[in-house]
Amino acid sequence: MNTIPTLREVIADAEKKHIAVGHFNISNLEALWAIFRAGKTLNLPIIVGLSEGERDFVGVRQAVALVKSIREEYNYPIYINADHTYSVERVKEAIDAGFDSVIFDGAKLSLEENIAKAKECVDYARASGRDVLVEAEVGYIGTSSKVLDAIPEGVKFDDTTLTTPEQAERFVRETGVDLFAPAVGNMHGMLRNAPEPRLDIPRISKVRAAAGVPLVLHGGSGTSDEDFRDAIKAGISLVHINTEIRVAFVKTLAEYLLAHPDEVAPYKVMKEPTDAMQKVIEARLKLFSGL
Repeated sequence: MNTIPTLREVIADAEKKHIAVGHFNISNLEALWAIFRAGKTLNLPIIVGLSEGERDFVGVRQAVALVKSIREEYNYPIYINADHTYSVERVKEAIDAGFDSVIFDGAKLSLEENIAKAKECVDYARASGRDVLVEAEVGYIGTSSKVLDAIPEGVKFDDTTLTTPEQAERFVRETGVDLFAPAVGNMHGMLRNAPEPRLDIPRISKVRAAAGVPLVLHGGSGTSDEDFRDAIKAGISLVHINTEIRVAFVKTLAEYLLAHPDEVAPYKVMKEPTDAMQKVIEARLKLFSGL
C-alpha cells in the first residue's frame, strides 16, 4: 500500500509542476462523494473545504470523520480544510477536531490586527503536534458563495483593496503562515448577468515572489479558463471552487423534482445532482492540472 503524501507535500509538488490543487466545498454527503469520485477518476489529490456555516451544518468533528474514513478506506490523498474562519477560537476548534489545514480570514481587519490574529493561529497549529497548514488572507473579496446581481459592496479592483507585494512580504514574515490568499481581481460568488472581473496576472507574480509561500485563489467560480491558466503559471498553487458546485446541485435537483414529483427516496433524488457536481469538479480539476 502506498503512503499518502501530506497536504504540504501535495502543494509543494503542484508548485514544482506549475499546476494547482483543487479545493471544493461541501454542505452535504452528496458533495463529498462527488468531490472524491472526481479526484479518483482523474487520479488527482483533492481538498474538501467547509466554511464556518458549512461546518455548523455538517458538524465539525463529523466532517473530519467523513473525509478521514474515505482517505483510510481508499488509501487516497483527500484532505480537509477549515475554509474562511473569522475568529481565532474557531480556528483552534478546527485544529483540535483534526482538520489538515485552516484559514484565518481577517481580510476585513486592519493589517496589524490581521497579522496578530493570524500569528496566534500559526502558533496554535505548531503546538498541536500535527502538521496543520495555516492560511491567511489580505485584501477583501466578499464573503458569499452564491449567484450575485452585482459586485459585492466593499470589493474594488484597485490598490485600495487588492493585495500589494509589500503587504504579502510583511504578512508572511511576521505570521509564519504556510499559505497566502491575496486579492488579485478575484471575488466570492458568481455574477448573474455580467462577466467575472479579470484577474491581475502581473500582480499574482509579484505577490508570489514577495510572499515566498504558495498562493491560494479564492472565489474561483465563474473565472475564465484563460485567467485560471495564466494565474496558475504566475504562481497560484491552490484554487477554491464553491458556487459553481452549488449551482449545479440546485439546478439539477430542481429539474429532477419537477420531472419526478412522486419520488420520495432521497438516494434516488440525489443521484443526478451528485453526478452534476462531479462533472463540474472533473472539468475544473482537468483545467487546474493541465490534463
